[in-house]
Order: sequence, then C-alpha cells, then structure tokens
Amino acid sequence: MAFSLSAHADISQPASDLEHAWDHVQFEVADRDARLKAFSDLADQADQILKQDPENAEVMVWEAISLSSVAGEIRGPSALGKVKRARELLLAAEEIDSNALGDGSIYSSLGTLYYQVPPFPIGFGNKKKAREFLDKALAQNPNGIEPNYFMADFLVHTGDYKSALKYVTAAEAAPSRPERPIADEGRMRDLAALKTKINSKLAK
Repeated sequence: MAFSLSAHADISQPASDLEHAWDHVQFEVADRDARLKAFSDLADQADQILKQDPENAEVMVWEAISLSSVAGEIRGPSALGKVKRARELLLAAEEIDSNALGDGSIYSSLGTLYYQVPPFPIGFGNKKKAREFLDKALAQNPNGIEPNYFMADFLVHTGDYKSALKYVTAAEAAPSRPERPIADEGRMRDLAALKTKINSKLAK
C-alpha cells in the first residue's frame, strides 16, 4: 500500500500521525492510566498498519517506541514482553532501512532499551551494546536533540556525569523541529531536569 508523505520530509503519513499522537501523550498527558491506554492504542494502530504494509520501517519504529512506552508505564516483569517485541521490531526495521525516520531513531531506541532493561538473566540489558547503538544514532544525527539527550541519559546511568553534561549542552543547542514543537518543548524540560541532576552530582 502506498502512503503519501507528510509535511515532515521523507516520512510517511501514517508514521507522521503516530509520531504526533505519541508526542502529545508523552509530553502533555500526565495521568498514568490515560498514558498507558493511549500508548497501547498507538501500538495497536501501528500493528494494524503493518498488517497492510509490512515493510513500512517507519511504522515499525513507532510501534516499537509505543511498546517501549507501555513498558515504561507498567514496569516490572510484565513489561519484558513489550520491550522484547520492541527490540524485534527495531531490528526488523533496521534490516529494511537503517535510517528510517531520518533522525537516528532506530539506534536511539535500541540503545535506550539496552541500558534501561535489566541485564541477563532477567532481561537483555547490556551497557556495551547500549553505547554502540547510541553512537550509531549520533553518527546518523550528530546535532539532533534526541540522540544527544539519550546519550546524556545513558552516561548519567553509568555515572559519567562530566561527559553527560557535554551531550546535554549539545542537545540544548540542537536545531528545532518545526514538525514536532510539542516534542521539542517537552524534551527541553527533560534536559533541564537532567542537567540539574548532573550539576548536583558534579557539585559533590
């Protein structure tokens, strides 16, 4: 099935719709139950699109991101199935188009999964793999707000606060995304909170 392109250059309309809906839920919806339902609905919508267009790597990425978001809301052992499926989708999307969405999203998402999911025997978390994927995301989109934010967050997780601050600064200076104003505003709030945490650690 052919899809028209959205105003977001090089991204299909279904992916753009999922993207904008996810931005709203992630950054503007506070209620946990509402967030969980909305992210679950987005994952289901993406899955339905893929049944008609199974090679749409962009939609695969957004289903994976939505499933990861569901996992983030429910947490605990019940989240593992969601993140494992998210990883499968991201790896499948990489096989089709490693630069789907054009902003390093596949590798940012994989990297985030690998540092946030518990390691074996509980999950598949692996800090070395996380760093490798986050480096790939930055190679694709070195000035982007998302790859720099997630690298900073990863480095905070590993205790490398000085290096993390460099990536926060890079993320703060990232070009704005006219097609994603809600995401830009929300991520800047995330960066401010992360920067406060880093500075607190460095001051000790």
